[in-house]
Amino acid sequence: MNCRGVVRELSNYLDEALDNGLRQSLEIHLEHCEDCHLLVDTTKKTIQIFCNSEPLPLSEDVRKRLHDALLKRLCHHPKS
Repeated sequence: MNCRGVVRELSNYLDEALDNGLRQSLEIHLEHCEDCHLLVDTTKKTIQIFCNSEPLPLSEDVRKRLHDALLKRLCHHPKS
């Protein structure tokens, strides 16, 4: 396993959806790569914070600007 493999499999790793061999390979890499260890740890913490938080209500102005930006983006990037 290398750093690209960790990034590619990060979601599956955090969801505990990797087979044992791939999981072990990833965890061995994490033992020796501080950058990837930090990436996994930060991502786990971000997910925990997000899952334990309550959504904030959006003001009508923010809601409208977000809606307009999404429409603009969708209209300029047609489906392939």
